[in-house]
Amino acid sequence: MTDPCLAKAYEPSSIEKKVNEQWLTSDAFKAKKADERYCIVIPPPNVTGRLHMGHAFSYTLQDILIRWQRLHGKQVLWQPGTDHAGIATQMVVERLLDKEGKKRRDMTREAFLERVWQWKEESGGTIVSQLKRLGASCDWSRERFTLDEGLSDAVGDVFVRLYKEGLIYRGKRLVNWDPVLETAVSDLEVEHVEEQGHFWHIRYPLADNPSESVIVATTRPETMLGDAAVAVHPSDERFKHLIGQEVLLPLTDRRIPIIADHYVDIELGTGCLKITPAHDFNDYEVGKRHDLPQINILNNQAHLLSDDFIPEKYRGMERYEAREHIVADLDAAGLLYRVEEHVHQVGRGDRSHAVLEPYLTDQWYVAIQELADPAMAAVKEGETRFVPAHWEKTYFDWMNNIQDWCISRQLWWGHRIPAWFCNDCDHITVSKDTPACCGGCSGHNIHQDEDVLDTWFSSALWPFSTLGWPANTQELEDFYSTNVLVTGFDIIFFWVARMMMMGLKFTDKVPFKDVYIHALIRDANGQKMSKSKGNVIDPLEMVDEFGADALRFTLTHMATPGRDVKLDADRIKTNRNFMNKIWNAARFVFMNRADAKPDASLQAKNDVNRWILHELQTCAEQVEAALKAYRFNDAAETLYHFIWGTYCDWYVEAAKVSLYGDDEADKSETQITMLTALDAWLKLLHPICPFISEAIWQELHGDEARLITHQSFLPDFKQDQSSQAALECMNLVMDVVKSVRSIRGEMNVNPGKRIQAAIACDTVTRSKLESQQKLICNLAKIDDLQWLNQDERLEDAAMSTLAFANIFLPLAGLINVEEELQRLAKKQVKHKKEVEMLEKKLANPRFSQNAPEAVVAKTQGDLDEHLRQLEEIFAAVERLERLK
Repeated sequence: MTDPCLAKAYEPSSIEKKVNEQWLTSDAFKAKKADERYCIVIPPPNVTGRLHMGHAFSYTLQDILIRWQRLHGKQVLWQPGTDHAGIATQMVVERLLDKEGKKRRDMTREAFLERVWQWKEESGGTIVSQLKRLGASCDWSRERFTLDEGLSDAVGDVFVRLYKEGLIYRGKRLVNWDPVLETAVSDLEVEHVEEQGHFWHIRYPLADNPSESVIVATTRPETMLGDAAVAVHPSDERFKHLIGQEVLLPLTDRRIPIIADHYVDIELGTGCLKITPAHDFNDYEVGKRHDLPQINILNNQAHLLSDDFIPEKYRGMERYEAREHIVADLDAAGLLYRVEEHVHQVGRGDRSHAVLEPYLTDQWYVAIQELADPAMAAVKEGETRFVPAHWEKTYFDWMNNIQDWCISRQLWWGHRIPAWFCNDCDHITVSKDTPACCGGCSGHNIHQDEDVLDTWFSSALWPFSTLGWPANTQELEDFYSTNVLVTGFDIIFFWVARMMMMGLKFTDKVPFKDVYIHALIRDANGQKMSKSKGNVIDPLEMVDEFGADALRFTLTHMATPGRDVKLDADRIKTNRNFMNKIWNAARFVFMNRADAKPDASLQAKNDVNRWILHELQTCAEQVEAALKAYRFNDAAETLYHFIWGTYCDWYVEAAKVSLYGDDEADKSETQITMLTALDAWLKLLHPICPFISEAIWQELHGDEARLITHQSFLPDFKQDQSSQAALECMNLVMDVVKSVRSIRGEMNVNPGKRIQAAIACDTVTRSKLESQQKLICNLAKIDDLQWLNQDERLEDAAMSTLAFANIFLPLAGLINVEEELQRLAKKQVKHKKEVEMLEKKLANPRFSQNAPEAVVAKTQGDLDEHLRQLEEIFAAVERLERLK
């Protein structure tokens, strides 16, 4: 034996640090010139972000694809970068200012932005360093930021082009308004939360007969001050006679009309609706149909205006303070008919969590339909495909109902809108560069729009702007369209659809050929992870405890298409044991390698060596097929079974016969085969577990070693009649050994005790098995192996029946039959009790229908295991009874 250079214990922290330094100080992740190209643009994490398990999952899958394609010798680019995250970043910096007793509004825009850039330089790289710890093999020399000079140039170019084509316009419309952040937010950034509230039923007196009134119910009584009409259904017999009359708006001097509109649901509520066009999206549409005034009652902070049409008492009040006073005054005036408890959906901002207000403001919009049509056609015609395919329906459902995109935000951090307003005329000058004068009247009294663009506007350009567009760069020519986008279903609307639209508009190509939609990461019980629930699993803590490879392998192994991942830290711990197994197997190989080196051209003569190379080739082809189909879990499962089962548990043990034997040629062949197989499966494993595979591969190749990252992925071991014969022979051997081990376990025979055995089979099978007698005896711990004719039986022996043979183990002297029967009887009673209890539990509808799905599944699994144990006990008892 030689001394292995691998440390005795697998210590992921030290290995990963050393390997990462090698990668990051070399050009390992840069695209090497090749005939075929492959590119993924990373979904840019927010610059404010910290790595969470969803990130770890998505970026692991992307890294697998990148490393796999790199091992295929392609010119591979994984384009990295981060998003400026307008609202999120501005909130972070404003909170820091709050701690210092400062407010953004007390600073100049320039001073605030300087502070944000300062924060970005000091703290904005956190998630990038965390991605590197995970092993993300991006070309970090090409890292981009959505506010860097090149991407900002692309944003300006797109805005100006779309404006000149009439596809960007400015209009006064209702938006979702966040009164805390004082900005519009998109529909996709609204969290609809079910909350307890009230329905206030209010009397609206008829203007010409105040003794009569109609009853209107509302959840927001303060908006009454902006009412422009009361609507009824034109077919509602109760109110037909009132259509065209007017009512007195309570607490004001205004008269508003009663109108007829089919929007009103006769069966819902009182049948009368207050119409507030400036503060409700549905009312806004009704108001347009009837040419009603749009009466805004709130300022940017959701305080009531101080305008004359607002009763003086309520002017300047915060909206909920005004609500209390208005309700009290309605009650005092006898106009509050009824108040009832009501559970309803409340829209809150996903960042500030403030209750949002439908708010009438001037905003910039993209006229989206002209961009959406080609993006839908591209998917229908197969230019871009969704994997799994059913996500296409989600994409089409949204695209078919798409609304114009509000792209302006009332923030300071972001791409400032390149539009200048003239103070002397109504002209708006749109230009990438600051204009010298108004494009309408040539006056110099102009000022730039204060608003910035929605963060998703720059993100929509990400696949081509990061490659140098609008310039015709070599990178754009080489890598666009990109090969695949890997992302979660939750941003199909936010991002995927918008990239499709912008990509086709400005490059005439789809941004990516495939869109792989992965599942969500949940806790072990299928619950969404959240800090409030205390069920968050921090990926960096898992890396610290178990290593990045164990985490990556776990996530990959669980990446079943179409299913959410139910993650348990114990699974990661289990795969840390898998890494230990790999490490220890490599140490054994190195201890027994002598001067041997891997040799892929080896023509093995030993059946065991032929067999392992055959199985390795099969494993490689299955992994390749799985990755081509984005079946990451199948790739991991195949590798797990081959490495742990086939290579470690069977081949390494079988190889000891040759390694410790006297045949030097056989020994040499086995040493080369062990190394050759190790070399090959390390490359297969590398995309999923890059650190441990890199460390072992470099030790395998010594001073001659280059990085594993640019080696060849697929082995090419000859599979002919001799390898097929070796496979068939080894399958027979393994079946015999497993059978002997099974009898040992059932009979409670010490697994290390050497025993006698006999095999009854036909002459052809005997010839195959007898050629491997030494191997069988070594693996099954057999001292004396007898051969019997096919129909012979051995008395006083436990028997196992195989398709090709009967296996006999003489047990006389090995066990005390009566004592063993008593032991098994006790186990039988114990398992029967468990089965009875679990069956009763599962039969109870209160449990099976109300318990979490994961809990029910675990209970069923426990029952299945106890039943399996009982079957084994019954089999063991039958064998023992035959010995009495």
